[in-house]
Amino acid sequence: MSLGSLLASLDAQLQPGAEAVVSVGVATIWAAPDRVRAVDEPAVWVPARPRDWVEAMSAEDRADLRGRVLTQLLLGEKVLIRQVNGDWAQIVALGQPSSLDPQGYPGWVPLDQLAPVEGFHAAGVRVAARHRDRGEEVEDRSGVWHVVTATATALRDDPDAALAVPGVTFGTRLLAVGAPFDGWLPVAVPGRFEPAWAIEDDVAAIPLAPPNDHAEVLPWADRLRDVPHLWGGGSAYGVDAGGLVHLVWRRFGVTLPRDPHDLAQAVTPLSLGEERPGDLYFFGEGGVVNHVAFVAAPSEEASNRPILHADDISGRVVLEDMPPARAATLLGAGRVRI
Repeated sequence: MSLGSLLASLDAQLQPGAEAVVSVGVATIWAAPDRVRAVDEPAVWVPARPRDWVEAMSAEDRADLRGRVLTQLLLGEKVLIRQVNGDWAQIVALGQPSSLDPQGYPGWVPLDQLAPVEGFHAAGVRVAARHRDRGEEVEDRSGVWHVVTATATALRDDPDAALAVPGVTFGTRLLAVGAPFDGWLPVAVPGRFEPAWAIEDDVAAIPLAPPNDHAEVLPWADRLRDVPHLWGGGSAYGVDAGGLVHLVWRRFGVTLPRDPHDLAQAVTPLSLGEERPGDLYFFGEGGVVNHVAFVAAPSEEASNRPILHADDISGRVVLEDMPPARAATLLGAGRVRI
């Protein structure tokens, strides 16, 4: 089969009922194709340019994302295609549990930001053989999942060569397909038949077990301090309250819902006063949860509860004592089940 025929075969697999994976650094999931504005074009390009998109938006543009953006997916995340309409696919994000759909988080994404699952693992080339030919000792990491621990990075065609995938962000899971070489790690990339290369210091093997102490998640959440608040955001280029919690726990291989009201149903409830650093506070009105924050430090007084959260008021991820206005909407606390 020629390369052209193989590519056509893979494209034909992006049909309703098929599973696919995200092939760009950050894919934004929309309420409908017609909800995309002119200012949103960098988010739907291939490759996507999430940093350019966020930086180009005014405060008013970002406020107008409510009802447009639903969530975001990172490179390699799996989706189920429900239908294809022209250049768009209606999908369900299988790795984001949601009360909106029993299979995951539903929405719309540009079709060319997806690749067939079959192509994801086709990047396994004989990288280790390169080292063996030189008589070098190698640590073949093929099949080991890693997570991006840098705030942002990029994958390259070859060490120090051209960009293969820009805009790869904290929390992205990458499958190693060979041995490290001179500070670089070969990884599988959806839609490519050769590996891409990640800076080894920008990634870490996903822990085999979640942390024993929930407070271990806080330094990773703190790395995202000052990241812009973005409605539906789930990356280091822009994040909302639930997206921050979902993203940080991905670092430890734990999959959580990304919407605050779903998160509240997925944790062990705590009475106020039982919470510890790394637990979660939930906020809302009329008993309906609409915001979530990390418990950032021990608190001996109810009036002094430190929180770390993606704050829609200040427009960024902040570490602060719980403001009175936020405390007035505090509904309870919870602990992630691990």
